[in-house]
Amino acid sequence: PRFGMKTLGKILGGLIVVVILILSTIFVFSTQKLTHKINYTDSSPPIPRDSASKERGRHLATAIAKCVDCHGDDFGGQVLIDALPFARVVAANITSGRGGVGATRTDDDYLRAIRHGIGAGARPLALIPAANYWHMGDDDAGALVAYLRSLPPVDRELLPTKFGLVGRTLLLRGDLDGMFEARYIDHVKRREPPPPADTTVAYGKYLAEIGGCTGCHGPNLSGGPIPGMPPESRPAGNLTPQNLGSWTEADFFRAVREGKRPDGTAIDSTQMPVRLTRLMTDPETRAIWMFLKTVPPMAAGNR
Repeated sequence: PRFGMKTLGKILGGLIVVVILILSTIFVFSTQKLTHKINYTDSSPPIPRDSASKERGRHLATAIAKCVDCHGDDFGGQVLIDALPFARVVAANITSGRGGVGATRTDDDYLRAIRHGIGAGARPLALIPAANYWHMGDDDAGALVAYLRSLPPVDRELLPTKFGLVGRTLLLRGDLDGMFEARYIDHVKRREPPPPADTTVAYGKYLAEIGGCTGCHGPNLSGGPIPGMPPESRPAGNLTPQNLGSWTEADFFRAVREGKRPDGTAIDSTQMPVRLTRLMTDPETRAIWMFLKTVPPMAAGNR
């Protein structure tokens, strides 16, 4: 019996060592992935300070880029995912108030975060739709930064983003790569100037890109699972003529402003930010509709 107890103790001790080694390996390699520095090449447009540019930035931050959807209406930040041991993902307080980053970030820091999804220390940021924002033209990017710089300070101290054991394991498996768009953006690709702001297909495509339509509904706009959302979440709808072929312009206006389909059923407002899309101007909404009519028809979820 004494020999048996010693043997059992050795086995248990060995198992504990193995578990510690496994946990240490997961922690070390997931930390490397979370903190891996990302290099980028981009121009830094001048940041305007006039009131008209700041107003344009405010419109971009609400109706188009929808920054407030994550950072809050006051930009003081909020917890987006609170599900440890999976993850706690936090949208930062980007004002200059207590707990905010506004006082310590340069204009280039803002531009790098917006267009490339890269934060302090050149690390990738979680859940920022930088693949969409990358398309933002210099004038719009500069106006957005100008507006963010003008925000009144908000005192809100938040815990940092953190990945628990489950989240770190999924990170190593590559299951959460969609949460870090900086990993698959071409950071040295030359950005073409955006089209003039007008009621055209080209400008509608531009708005659909920087506004996140292609981020949620997919590059082909055929819908399907939304990157970064839990698997059980409702998939994004098919916006191609395969599904919207019978819609009219009036139907589209009603969808983005009232959150209702042509048959009167409600669109899920927890995923479709109608409170923000309704703020788009008539020409912006019409341009996006014109663009949607030109995309190739595709079956739902065919990304």
